[in-house]
Amino acid sequence: MVYPIDGAPLEKGSVLFDEGRIVAIGSEISPPANSEVIDATGKHVYPGLIDADSAIGLVEIGSVRATRDYAEVGETTPNVVAHSAFNPDSESIPVARANGVLTALSVPRGGLVRGMSSVMKMDGWNANDMSLRKECGLHIRWPNTLPRDGDESTTNGGNNQIEQLTTLFEDARAYQSAAENGQVDHDLRLEAMQPVLRGKLPLFVHADEASQIQSSVAFAVREQVRLVIVGGYDAEYCAGLLRRHRVPVIITSSYRVPRRRQDPVDEPFTLAARLQAAEIAFCIAGTGRFEASDLRNLPYHAGTAVAYGLSKDDALRSITLSVAEILGVEEEIGSLAPGKRATLFVTDGDILEIPTQVEFAFIDGRRVDLNSRHTRLHKKYQKRYEK
Repeated sequence: MVYPIDGAPLEKGSVLFDEGRIVAIGSEISPPANSEVIDATGKHVYPGLIDADSAIGLVEIGSVRATRDYAEVGETTPNVVAHSAFNPDSESIPVARANGVLTALSVPRGGLVRGMSSVMKMDGWNANDMSLRKECGLHIRWPNTLPRDGDESTTNGGNNQIEQLTTLFEDARAYQSAAENGQVDHDLRLEAMQPVLRGKLPLFVHADEASQIQSSVAFAVREQVRLVIVGGYDAEYCAGLLRRHRVPVIITSSYRVPRRRQDPVDEPFTLAARLQAAEIAFCIAGTGRFEASDLRNLPYHAGTAVAYGLSKDDALRSITLSVAEILGVEEEIGSLAPGKRATLFVTDGDILEIPTQVEFAFIDGRRVDLNSRHTRLHKKYQKRYEK
């Protein structure tokens, strides 16, 4: 079974690729005489899964400071780019790859303005080899202006931070105008924001509360920038606003506890189905407590959404083509179609089911190694108990 994602599944389909690109997909394909043919009878073929919010390549062991490169010093660092700190030898990369996650958005953490994320392939010699898009968008943690524990004074910090953001964007626009007239000293922070101001890159705002989402949309409309909400716990309650301004949502996890005591226990599980019913564009990310090593669980986040009301087709799309569309790389990856990169994998069953095993994987047409630290340790201790 071949799952193109942008079309109906093919019962007895074939995928032909050459020089890293898909040449043809269909039920009646005759491969050239010199082709390598992989018999996947009874198997399932999917486009590579894409995670939309991770720290992969930026952290190895969370409790060891020397391995944490995801947070730059300072609260306002728009010039930081995840690609520049990406570790291609991270042990988390082959673990994610072995479960079908072949592309991921690596996102800086920490601070108010966090920096630029990078779309990275899960195989390569170095960060340059692995980059699909070095700069994908600017990430901001939106301040919460709601009072905590009924204390109105706690709103001041959030309001002050929103003022900081407003001033930062005003400075960036003034810098843009001055630069056009050749009357400005080079400023890395303000220079980094120019693609966002011109609409070339989106602004990713990390926000969960309805008040945060509403405030960030108003800010984006005022600044005339493209917006993506990351988190979106309360996005359903802002459905009309998000639809009107065509703001997509990245659901950061299906595996989280309700934010409020009065919320239903399954509130996070049903979020994807509720956003689908509200006609809000969304995708699902596998963000967890461990933001790099948890990446392997991405298909199970989508699988949980299926158990709580989302259709299987929509769930598969939410971790493939929908992600690619939100990240702006849908012309390259996200579905199986002629001209796109041959980034795909073969399984022995439904990828949304936990027992399913990935048997083959290809990134840009190159077969990748599915061994990882997990499989090495499994083999090591399996031999120990055989003695």
